[in-house]
Amino acid sequence: MSATVLTINPKVSSADSGEIISYNPATGAEIGRVQNTSPEEVAAAVNQARLAQKAWRELSFSERGAFVLKAQKILLAEMEQTARLISDEMGKPASEAISMEIAPIIDLMGFFANNSAKMLRPEKINIALFGKLGRASKIIYQPLGVIGVISPWNYPLAIPLGEVVMALMAGNAVVLKPSELTPFVGLKIGELFEKAGLPKDVLQIVTGDGRTGAALVEAGVNKIMFTGSVATGKKIAAAAAKTLTPVVLELGGKDPMLVFADANLDVAANAAVWGAFANSGQTCASVERLYVQESIAGQFIEKVVGLTKNLQQNYGSEETTEIGSMVSESQLAIVENHVNDAVKNGARVLTGGKRNAKFDGAFFEPTVLTNINHSFKAIREETFGPTLPIMTFKTEAEAVELANDSEFGLTASVWTSDLNKGKRVARKIEAGTVTINEVLYTHGIAQTPWGGVKQSGYGRTHGKLGLLELVMPQHIHINRFTVMPDLWWFDYSPSFGNLFRGFARYFSKNSLAALSLLTPHILRRMRTRRASK
Repeated sequence: MSATVLTINPKVSSADSGEIISYNPATGAEIGRVQNTSPEEVAAAVNQARLAQKAWRELSFSERGAFVLKAQKILLAEMEQTARLISDEMGKPASEAISMEIAPIIDLMGFFANNSAKMLRPEKINIALFGKLGRASKIIYQPLGVIGVISPWNYPLAIPLGEVVMALMAGNAVVLKPSELTPFVGLKIGELFEKAGLPKDVLQIVTGDGRTGAALVEAGVNKIMFTGSVATGKKIAAAAAKTLTPVVLELGGKDPMLVFADANLDVAANAAVWGAFANSGQTCASVERLYVQESIAGQFIEKVVGLTKNLQQNYGSEETTEIGSMVSESQLAIVENHVNDAVKNGARVLTGGKRNAKFDGAFFEPTVLTNINHSFKAIREETFGPTLPIMTFKTEAEAVELANDSEFGLTASVWTSDLNKGKRVARKIEAGTVTINEVLYTHGIAQTPWGGVKQSGYGRTHGKLGLLELVMPQHIHINRFTVMPDLWWFDYSPSFGNLFRGFARYFSKNSLAALSLLTPHILRRMRTRRASK
């Protein structure tokens, strides 16, 4: 199979055909064709979802959860063919599709099906002395309506399916637009819920390119959940602002790994290699910057290079494959550009550094770079490929400064045997998640929130914080004391002024003793009001 076939990527046929063509990036073989959904069809899908949501929101959490658990059971039964579909359409090893997508999402489905009711149960609010005046307040959580999910190609099952499950459990309908590079995995999500008997139109899949995504933003959904590039995220935020549509943006990362001299170097080296090269480095939380303390840099780098050279790169269908192909020629070109820029500016390539000539597909060798600094593209920009740039630091303060010298802030990791130091450093790092002696995988923990700061976006998915993104907190306030008008209503008088001067002085003390000091003023106010009737 010649490499020229792959220049069709991104996988979109001519604009007039109304089709998206999905190719296997490792072989160039056509997987299939899907509809390039028009703006009018997207709008119709959103309207249908809105109608379906009215009945869906009335179901109990256990009733909604039953559909999710049925879909979970179906996915588990179809695990092997689903993993192969992910591998064929995206390029990753099928075994990695199971370990990094299917196994975590199976867990997430069970967690939210069984725990959403508890996380979204009404909450009483302590309103202090207002409660002594016959008042009560609580928060209830209402579904937003229709959630638009625009998902990426790098984890085409786990990312969108997690957001779909959370949105459904919160009582929303969902319109999912999968990446044009992995449309059949998106359709698989719809198929799972169709087999599970989900009511018609509660979940709809609209395949297409960027125009379809733009149409979804403009179609009147109640919230957009977007995972993807910073550039596209900014466009979505700008478009959503026109209608004040709220958005959750999970964007790029340039995640640092800090290895101190007292770390377990064997474990940290294995972590660095997996954190940098899993999914061919096409993970927003990949280790894209590694900082190692100067005193142990030589031996640590030697371990990293040795492990990297032993990685098995091959087609994703092979059981022993550890590094598959990249998703497209265009993504591989970005990696080549960053590596070539680094070499041009004096970087050393310790292993890798080029396309893998054994294959015609989009394969790039796992690459370790040294003699690099923060002026290089490989440090400043998101590479999203199998590269590991390594720099050194001398002090803890320098390590933190280097870690924070980035426009991104998604995740970071700190490696040390001194947990107090690890926690101290973690608190100083500007990132949505910082792990200590761990790397990359916390997106797979359903209970923990996921999201970043700075150019890595805003809002959260997963965990209770992620679930709260998909509801509208509504405050319900009750007055049980209805025998007379409130003290603060009209008419204003000298007694009114004296009463509220006392409120200003005493009410905030939140004590009955303080409130008792106001009793004469309250009684005087009540008598004055009766006399005025």
